[in-house]
Amino acid sequence: MKIGLEVHIALPTKSKLFCACSTEAEVPNTSVCPICMGFPGSKPALNEAAVESALGIANALHCSINKSISFVRKVYFYPDLPKCYQITQTDGAIGSEGYLDIGKKVRIRRVQIEEDPAQIVRKGLLTLLDFNRCGTPLVEIVTEPDITSEGELRSFIASLRSILYYLGVDINKEIKADLNISVAEVRVEVKNVTGIKSLVEALRFEVERQNSIVKAGGSIARETRGYNEKRKVTESLREKETDEEYGYIYEPDLTVFDISGMKCEEPVYIDRVAEGLAKGSDISPRTIREMTMLDRHTLELIKRFRGKYKMRSIIHAIQRFKKYNEEDPSSEVIEKMASLIEADKILTREAINDIKSGIGVSVEYAKMGDADIDKVIMEFLRENPHLVSEYKRRSKTMNLMIDRIAKSHGLHPKDVARRLALIIGRNK
Repeated sequence: MKIGLEVHIALPTKSKLFCACSTEAEVPNTSVCPICMGFPGSKPALNEAAVESALGIANALHCSINKSISFVRKVYFYPDLPKCYQITQTDGAIGSEGYLDIGKKVRIRRVQIEEDPAQIVRKGLLTLLDFNRCGTPLVEIVTEPDITSEGELRSFIASLRSILYYLGVDINKEIKADLNISVAEVRVEVKNVTGIKSLVEALRFEVERQNSIVKAGGSIARETRGYNEKRKVTESLREKETDEEYGYIYEPDLTVFDISGMKCEEPVYIDRVAEGLAKGSDISPRTIREMTMLDRHTLELIKRFRGKYKMRSIIHAIQRFKKYNEEDPSSEVIEKMASLIEADKILTREAINDIKSGIGVSVEYAKMGDADIDKVIMEFLRENPHLVSEYKRRSKTMNLMIDRIAKSHGLHPKDVARRLALIIGRNK
């Protein structure tokens, strides 16, 4: 099985790629002009902020950056494309020959800038068009077919989202991807799949579909398919187009742009950062990675107090605060909580609220002795009765419970294991 991706990401600009129309309009067809609507005589003007953002992404993916970029017209006919062509890049793309490391290197063929088409809205028998999205700046990341499993697909998207997040890209907006899947020699494209859950489901169905055809002695059609999220199946749309059919031509209304002196934001690779922060501490890199992949504030707190307090105390303080609060904690609150944790004090919800309010702590703290550990364990068991039931069937569930209790309360696993075994033994 070979999987290649074409990932489309909306760039964080206030205006569109080739005009001054806003990218934030909500009322349909109110953020349009002759340029993004493709009226005769209108001329595009390149958005420099979009180029800077795309350059940061290409640089983060270890691409070879071109000194100059150019654009082409990708010609096809569809109702969401008012000009009957899309302005995109091929050989003049901003970056090429990069990679993303997910434990193995997934090669990046190209990072290119292009404009988004309009949005098609289906309402019963009607097909409506909202041109507000038309001309929104996108980056398309084209990979080589190096992904070979669901796990690698998940890792790739998760790592990519983290990189984009730290570059300032709004990852809450749709990140769409086209899956190019082959289990034999023929490649099938599944278009416009949104979200990691749908990507995995589409991949799973398409691999099973292709495998069943091969086992039956049939031949797989080279085609473009869509993913039906309700039915969780891929459906045939059309035969797969070739590059020749798109009729690429050089975009005559845009010049070649020199980007050799353009600067970009440095990327954050959270795996490397987590390894560095965890070094010499009693916390695993995985724990730090999971907490900070999409949380800049938590990363800043960990960096700020590293060395002043034990890493376990910092992590426990942040986790404990977030258990009872939706907002981000201030550095003052985390420092106070970490200092109390290091003094072996219990941090109840009331105590955390007192610390947060700044009115002074009214709760009397106690050492985290056996009785206190037992309270923590009993609370966990009440909140997770399914794990207790599962433990009766699978003894290995004990290790999961120990790990979760120890991490969430900053306790030593041996202490938790000792008290948990006694409690569960009494309740048999």
